[in-house]
Amino acid sequence: MGSGFIINTSGDILTNNHVVDGATEIKVKLSDGRELPGKVVGSDPKTDLALLKVEATGLSIIPLGDSSELQVGEPVMAIGNPFGLEQTVTTGIVSATGRVIGQGPYDDFIQTDASINPGNSGGPLINARGQAVGINAAIFSRSGGSVGIGFAIPIDQAKTVVTQLVETGHVSRARLGVAIQGLTPELAKGFNVPDAKGALVASVTDDSPAKKAGIKTGDIITEYDGHKVARSEDLPRLVAGTPIGREVAVTVVRDGKTVTLRARVGKLDEPGQKVAAEVGEKGKLGVAVEAVTPAIAAELGLKQAKGVVVKSVEDGSPAANAGIQPGDVILEVDRQPVKDVATVKRLVDRHANGAPLLMLLQRQDATLYVAV
Repeated sequence: MGSGFIINTSGDILTNNHVVDGATEIKVKLSDGRELPGKVVGSDPKTDLALLKVEATGLSIIPLGDSSELQVGEPVMAIGNPFGLEQTVTTGIVSATGRVIGQGPYDDFIQTDASINPGNSGGPLINARGQAVGINAAIFSRSGGSVGIGFAIPIDQAKTVVTQLVETGHVSRARLGVAIQGLTPELAKGFNVPDAKGALVASVTDDSPAKKAGIKTGDIITEYDGHKVARSEDLPRLVAGTPIGREVAVTVVRDGKTVTLRARVGKLDEPGQKVAAEVGEKGKLGVAVEAVTPAIAAELGLKQAKGVVVKSVEDGSPAANAGIQPGDVILEVDRQPVKDVATVKRLVDRHANGAPLLMLLQRQDATLYVAV
């Protein structure tokens, strides 16, 4: 069991990815006692966020606040389902912001001493104005229970993730193409800079936006798209939030001199990301797919990295009945070329109910059509 909260009248529910990851069935129990079936609209393991949906009316909605305005010492309240104790409310203060706790590259947690326990995951952290400013996600504890050190995902980070989950069911992030490390006082002296602020470039990926922009190993990135980079952890979050294809200014310190470069960010390749293509409320296709990357293309012996590859097929599903197999590459859906996972989902969702769904597959060295 976990927690969550409704964010709009359409029945969208925000929670943690780890609450629903791997679930085969989801039941949502509302504060008024109603129990409803829920479905996963999309999830993002890297920020541990998931968006669910229920079909219902008369829903209680929590307005979203602005986590950037949070002040240390500000009172907050956590609501959730700790240890199965429904509708538990605890209070405390904001202990810190911008915490990095080793959960992933986009760590930016709110720390609070409001009591958070197992089962609180996904529940809201609310400010004194009744607005959700965070999603409770983790605790530090040697006993397994609350010791007054809990962490919540800032709602501002969740807003950008939710927008993409609603539109495509997954999150696409921008890529700069650098490996970075923190700048210690000793390294700062070695690079002849006055303080240990910025992100030190340890390597630059070939043919990346950074390489094309002229960023070099040993550069210290101090500003990105108008935002100061005070520490190395700031840069991944800033890059991830940039619209793909946008040109940004990147300020670096090189040999003691400040240089401003222009980089056009690309799309971050996340081959582990999967989206189960669903036909809205009309039924489930029954496949999990992911984009064909150059590495996957080489593994499958493909000449080009195009289409999406079938990772798994649900037993008894329409896809299984049509003969689709894991390892098949989907090239077209309804005579339309497939570029990525989002394209498959969109074409399947808009397909007319009851009519055969025509798919062009590549299986080893041959191509074939199947009707689902």
